[in-house]
Amino acid sequence: MQDVTDLAFMRVIAHYGAPDYFFTEFFRVHSQSRPEKHIVRSIAENTTGRPVFAQLIGEDIHHLNRTVKELLALPVAGIDLNLGCPAPKVYKKNVGGGLLRDPARIDEILGALRAAVPGLLTVKMRLGFEDTAHFDRILELVDRHKVDLLSVHGRTVKEMYRSEVRYECIAHAVTRVRCPVLANGNITSAAKAASVLASTGAAGVMIGRHAIRNPWIFHQCRELLGGGTVTRITLADVRGYVEHLFEATRTDTIPERAHVNKMKKYLNFVGQGVDADGAFLHDMRRTATRAELFAVCDRHLMTAPDREFAVEPYPGVIARPNCETPDGSDGCSLETVTA
Repeated sequence: MQDVTDLAFMRVIAHYGAPDYFFTEFFRVHSQSRPEKHIVRSIAENTTGRPVFAQLIGEDIHHLNRTVKELLALPVAGIDLNLGCPAPKVYKKNVGGGLLRDPARIDEILGALRAAVPGLLTVKMRLGFEDTAHFDRILELVDRHKVDLLSVHGRTVKEMYRSEVRYECIAHAVTRVRCPVLANGNITSAAKAASVLASTGAAGVMIGRHAIRNPWIFHQCRELLGGGTVTRITLADVRGYVEHLFEATRTDTIPERAHVNKMKKYLNFVGQGVDADGAFLHDMRRTATRAELFAVCDRHLMTAPDREFAVEPYPGVIARPNCETPDGSDGCSLETVTA
């Protein structure tokens, strides 16, 4: 998830139950680009015990190849091409989800990347840009260029995160490509993951923003898919998670108020499971200091610490992330758990 899945966040998620593997934030690739140092750290200093794929966003083949060469010198699990980001500032540059308008260009890029990547090459895509007219053509290219893993978000770029996820289109992709397919979009809980796996036949699920809300979700998926009982999470558990996340993402170079504002990006999602009327979100968004933030957490999370944290987001409690894509996340860079 762009501006989320950094090294600190990956370590926090791994503490509560790591996914099978991570995808980095995307490396922006263009003529003046160099692999961003903070994203490189999430690969080079990875202590989660899970593999990390380096995610690229770009369309210049020369510079994609240059960047791939640099990244393959790091301990990456593979290279991932983003064809899914729906942020207007991204697709207007004809990268991310914008490339779904141009299958011929995708053909060229995948051909070049396949030649440059001796190991695993993966792709994340949406169903199309405005419609699904090119969906089958792009699936054919995924097969032709021997992509090793395909993640499909079941909406178009223009649908952003507003529409229902079309899991039947993900099921169609499963039947059309030879590589494993991961289902992406609104994987809100372990029960939802199991339902989506059953209906799509996908090899696994890719989870983004709901891992911010519930970092136990990967562990819970394994419990349910393994025939066990899903761990119950309490508001006291959530209070511990918030403090862990605050300390893990804090640095001496970030002023207190700036860090509190950064925390709001995460808590916008956490708050969807705290209370049905959005009171936690209302109060949290008005804090400016650490003391104010944790006073709100104590008031809402520790008054009834044994109360269960909602398994699914409360209907109508809306996250307002500080980014153009509510996933910064579901669309741009995610974590996965396989069946």
